[in-house]
Amino acid sequence: MQVKIYPSSLKALFFILLSISLLALTAPGKASALDGTDILLQVDRNLNPETYEMYRKLINIEPDGTKKEFVLYSVKKGQDKMVALFLSPASEKGRSTLRLDDNMWLYIPNVGKPIRITSLQSVVGGVFNNSDILRLDYSAEYDVASITEEGDLYLLELKAKTNTVAYDLLKMQVDKKALVPTTIDCFAASGMLIKTLYYKEPKDFGNGIVRPSVLETDSPLYKGYKSAMVYAKITPKELADEVFSLNYLSRVDELR
Repeated sequence: MQVKIYPSSLKALFFILLSISLLALTAPGKASALDGTDILLQVDRNLNPETYEMYRKLINIEPDGTKKEFVLYSVKKGQDKMVALFLSPASEKGRSTLRLDDNMWLYIPNVGKPIRITSLQSVVGGVFNNSDILRLDYSAEYDVASITEEGDLYLLELKAKTNTVAYDLLKMQVDKKALVPTTIDCFAASGMLIKTLYYKEPKDFGNGIVRPSVLETDSPLYKGYKSAMVYAKITPKELADEVFSLNYLSRVDELR
């Protein structure tokens, strides 16, 4: 028995298959999530090389305009290792902090033994906490929950991978052309806004690194207080794993 297929049936089948293909291309879900993940990974690489050394100044500004400044030398390797050494003021010189994944320590020369610290504490006071100062790649701590577009910006909603991360949710605005953040709103698990980060003043640091040179922050929890980081130098640098150990904290200055 032969089955006859009429032209009208073929035409209908063609449009059904075409519709299914278009729906697969435009449907939200896995494709959108992968795009968002790719964008976040590129944001991380545009902000910093995977392994680098960096000099920066941290400035805390009180409501009356009083400022306290710190100069830090930092090194980072991969997605989970970072060390910061205080160069000034004199009262802080020689102190160093180590981050291994979600674990953090503070080394004080006169004490000798590293002290455990937490991500939400701050070794310098002000609005920046230890997680901000010892910042790992965003993609190491967050998954992309959603991504939308608004004019020249990508709007990424980032959900913390674990409950040990300082902020449960980030709402990140990313410049489409430069693929670096412009602002990030940081939220607690309760939905409360903890702080906002503002990335400003793009600068060419050499070695293909073009990124904001200033990071400012304020918080509804600390009204009238502001903090800023000013980046002076970011350079790719190969680093041994032993640099990121408790025993090396007293020797970080040897890397400079």
